[in-house]
Amino acid sequence: MEKRLLGRTGHSSTVVTFGAIVLGKSELPQKQLDGIVDLAINQYGINHIDIAPGYGNAMEALAPSIPKIRNKIFLGTKTAVKDQKGAWENIQSCLKRLKVSNVDLLQLHGISTMAQLDEVTMKNGALDAIIESRQKGITKWIGITGHGPEAPKVHLEALKRFDFDTIMFPMSPSIWRNEKYQMDSKKLLKHAKANNVGIQCIKMLARGGWGDSTPDCTTWYDPHRTQEEIDASLWWLLSQPIHTAPSTGEITVLPKILNSAERFYPLTKQEETQAINRQKTAIKEPRLGIIN
Repeated sequence: MEKRLLGRTGHSSTVVTFGAIVLGKSELPQKQLDGIVDLAINQYGINHIDIAPGYGNAMEALAPSIPKIRNKIFLGTKTAVKDQKGAWENIQSCLKRLKVSNVDLLQLHGISTMAQLDEVTMKNGALDAIIESRQKGITKWIGITGHGPEAPKVHLEALKRFDFDTIMFPMSPSIWRNEKYQMDSKKLLKHAKANNVGIQCIKMLARGGWGDSTPDCTTWYDPHRTQEEIDASLWWLLSQPIHTAPSTGEITVLPKILNSAERFYPLTKQEETQAINRQKTAIKEPRLGIIN
């Protein structure tokens, strides 16, 4: 699988990151959860893991595998707590749950509005806890994540306030049809590239929302499911100037994502346009900026 340098971190991440949220959304026995980790890390060679304390029991499910894979993975986690004291306690809890003494990347989680950015960057905000974590050797790198129609604009402002090492925000062909979101994202990508910031993109398969329909997947948005759809969406994303994309929380599509990533080839501009134009949004999802 192709690897790309994750900005200034110096780590060459596989183009798909193992989104460990998939472990927290399953009620499978531990042996089968271990098998999922083995599939991603050992069989497909994924070398980057994304996890967060709010992903159900994902940390407890991943912990047994960590001693066997820690020396071959870049481990990123997050805190969604906004104040310094609470964030520090949350970070300590993450380490305990994962049974590790440090991680490679510690991120502010779910910073999607200017109000949230103000809260975490103010004095005694969560950013202070993450900076302290770096000073104490708990993390090497500091990042910010978020989703929603304002995320690219918010993250651009965040990079002007603090020298974050990585960003994580949504991109998919369906989301890209939102012209304002596309414009804001291009500005963010340009700034990130100029400042050697690692670029991680979530919601790779997002095509719409559920509305009043009954979800048949564990994701809070409606994802692509067929191999052909996944190829088109993922290959479009990986043809953009990004570094890596975490896999989704729906276990049934994980093998298809891994298979697709291994076969990835950069799309031509014509193929990129076709991938966007083929998107059919049955139900809009404004929380991701999917509005047409």
